[in-house]
Amino acid sequence: MSARRSAGLLLFRRVPGTEVLLGHMGGPFWARREAGAWTVPKGEYEDPEPAWAAARREFTEELGLPAPEGPALDLGEVRQSGGKRVTVWAVEGELDPAAVVPGTFTMEWPRGSGREQSFPELDRVAWFPLEEAAGLVVKAQSVFLERLAEHLGA
Repeated sequence: MSARRSAGLLLFRRVPGTEVLLGHMGGPFWARREAGAWTVPKGEYEDPEPAWAAARREFTEELGLPAPEGPALDLGEVRQSGGKRVTVWAVEGELDPAAVVPGTFTMEWPRGSGREQSFPELDRVAWFPLEEAAGLVVKAQSVFLERLAEHLGA
């Protein structure tokens, strides 16, 4: 069986300085965590769906807003600690975090209770300067921030 794959879009803006839009992972496991609990809006896909199409679809599913238009910077792929391969593109754009209507997922909670509960995929979305984002994002994803900074000469 092949490794799971995700694709995502990293929205950025130049304000002064560069800021990126990250989402705080939803659900009880992440509720009280900050460092390592933020992520690029992304999601899993399978062949034959192209990674770029999956990145745009997942952005819309996770944020409830259309994926931004404009040139995309290919930030490449990383392998996260759990083995998942994540491919990300950066797109310059603007988005009001208050406009986000997150998608949801269902899981048994509390564990072993037999009760299914629904949680937002992302419970918060916010803009962060690149340096601050690097301390919050899932560790493996920090390379995407470095690659964006290199590309922008930041």
